[in-house]
Amino acid sequence: MTSWTPQLRGRDGPLYRVIAEALAADIDEGRLAPGTRLPTHRELAEKVGVTVGTVTRAYAEAERRGLIGGEVGRGTFVRHRDTPRHLPAPAPDTGDDTLVELGLNWPATPPGDPAGTALRKTLEALQRSPRLSELLDYQPHAGLLAHREAGAAWLSRFGLEVEPRQVVVCSGGQHAMEVALTALTRPGDTVLCEALTYPGLKVLANRLHLSLHGVAMDEQGLKPDALEAACRGGAKVLFCLPNLQNPTGAVMPEERRRRIAAVVRKHGLTVVEDDAYGLLLDKRPPPLCTLVPESGWFIGGVSKLLAPGLRIGYLAAPLGMGTERLAEEAGLAVRMTPPLLAEVAARWVHDGTADELVVRRRREAQERLELAREVLGDVLPKAPRATYHLWLKLPAGWRAESFTAQARRRGVSVTPAELFTVGPATAPAAVRVCLGAPRTRASLEKGLRRLRETLEGGPEPLASIV
Repeated sequence: MTSWTPQLRGRDGPLYRVIAEALAADIDEGRLAPGTRLPTHRELAEKVGVTVGTVTRAYAEAERRGLIGGEVGRGTFVRHRDTPRHLPAPAPDTGDDTLVELGLNWPATPPGDPAGTALRKTLEALQRSPRLSELLDYQPHAGLLAHREAGAAWLSRFGLEVEPRQVVVCSGGQHAMEVALTALTRPGDTVLCEALTYPGLKVLANRLHLSLHGVAMDEQGLKPDALEAACRGGAKVLFCLPNLQNPTGAVMPEERRRRIAAVVRKHGLTVVEDDAYGLLLDKRPPPLCTLVPESGWFIGGVSKLLAPGLRIGYLAAPLGMGTERLAEEAGLAVRMTPPLLAEVAARWVHDGTADELVVRRRREAQERLELAREVLGDVLPKAPRATYHLWLKLPAGWRAESFTAQARRRGVSVTPAELFTVGPATAPAAVRVCLGAPRTRASLEKGLRRLRETLEGGPEPLASIV
């Protein structure tokens, strides 16, 4: 936990807002790195000389701005921002002050990426469509039938055969998660997930007032015996990422999936399976949902595989379940998924553009992984042929938070294990390293070398990084 104390002099306004402004300034200027755990409400109140209620309001204001995130039982952490930042001073041994962002899990889209050319061609074709103006009208909550048909075709690439009537078109994978969990749970319910999970699920669980229960993992993903034990607590929903799990990168083999499916069926669990990265793999085990088709809900988005700005995700319900409730929840969240974006995605699925882009993404991910192997060498964890993120286990003596802070001082941003750890469990000494965010491989190589130098330099005394 950092010993951060806000500098309040020279700031006007209510105290809670002044504290939030000081927090924002220290984050923007690099004094608080992403993943840093902040003082508790009571500790900060005693430092600043204000009431605990004032600190609570300040943290709430900072969370509203997207600066921090809080978890019951773990504390309050600085979040990653979506815009590149600069260091407050030149980074040691680098010669420049540019922060290389390896903390954001973006797809690898280097300069000259063909997605831009594909979009121009699609928009030109749309201009000639006699039905173009129809895309400006209100549409069904679940999406136009043509767009749901495209969704079914897209999901078939993942190994899932569904009918269009099972598909709801969503505004990206995160929206699909929200729609599924809102339809399947009630406030106070417990949702099972991997012990290290996607931070977006944690944010969503807080918003929906759900309790997350982390299930133990190994190098193959969820452990069947741990899932069996967790089911005794009465949970009815399991959320998981069997392919290139975020953050660990684990790929669950088919035999393990069958064992997990047996536990799911025995305890009557509903599965929400997110496959954001699966198509990066040349060969994939069958989706978990195909092993429990009566209770499997599948999410297959396009943002991580085609283009981040194409905010389209497809949520497939089990056959016979009906999508009326899903459509209602989707409509409550965003009224409707933008039909123009859904049309672009549909055309790309049908004309082969989507498949070509996936091949490009896979190739770029593989080449970046090879670069990472070259730079990091023996410290690089085992990884599949192509991946956007690596789970780097730190040598003895390191803590994830201190490593993240030291790496940032050298000019590279990574994400500490604390942001992925579910509940009060102790976070492992590990960080997630993303390979896709740098626009060029030269920038990626620079960041990886800074990361290597941080490891070789060893932990600094704690007082020098707080």
